[in-house]
Amino acid sequence: MKTNRNIAILVLLMIAFSSFHCPKKPAIFVIGDSISIQYGPYLKKYTAGKFDYDRKRDQGEAMKNLDNPVGANGGNSRMVVEYLTEFLHNDTLKPDIFLINCGLHDIKTNPKTGEKDIPEEEYTHNIEKIIKLVLQAGRQMIWIQSTPVNDSIHNSKRIGFYRYNQDALRYNAIADSLCRENGVSVIDLYAFSEKFPLEAYQDHVHYAEKYRELQGAYIAGFLEHFITISNEKNKTIRK
Repeated sequence: MKTNRNIAILVLLMIAFSSFHCPKKPAIFVIGDSISIQYGPYLKKYTAGKFDYDRKRDQGEAMKNLDNPVGANGGNSRMVVEYLTEFLHNDTLKPDIFLINCGLHDIKTNPKTGEKDIPEEEYTHNIEKIIKLVLQAGRQMIWIQSTPVNDSIHNSKRIGFYRYNQDALRYNAIADSLCRENGVSVIDLYAFSEKFPLEAYQDHVHYAEKYRELQGAYIAGFLEHFITISNEKNKTIRK
């Protein structure tokens, strides 16, 4: 009996020691457009062992038409607000960090009227709401900028709507400003992707495989730096 008790105590000590030396990996959750779906596998690959990765998911519906924001595709800012509100209210998952992007679907432009899918005023309100939802839930948020649009390539494809790079820049600036006001970090995926050659585009706005991998690796590097800085701040506060 004494031997069994000693073994049980030893096992408990080993479990406690293991838990002490193996801190929980931060859980990240991605809500983004088709660009994020395509770099997602590489982001998951390059964050393996350091983060628990998850995202808005489906059974493959989003991949059937990347321009149609369904399933895993987060869509425009209005759709992100709706999804995030439901997620935070109902989902048992409690990620540490939300990686969020929306903008390319917002700037879809009607070729006849020039109207945007989501006007600037509503976009501003929606981004404010997204930030408020995440921070009030006690979670961290990182904003990922929308990627560049090449007007001539995009609008020559006759896909039913136009996009303009000046709108991408303006909507990115709106989100950047709101993030700064609320202490939310921003990943400048626009500037990073802007360095790619024109042949990086596989169609009107999406990227060829090797460039998706570069985007995933870039975001993974930012996350690792973000966590390092956060841990250093926490150590300073505890002192």
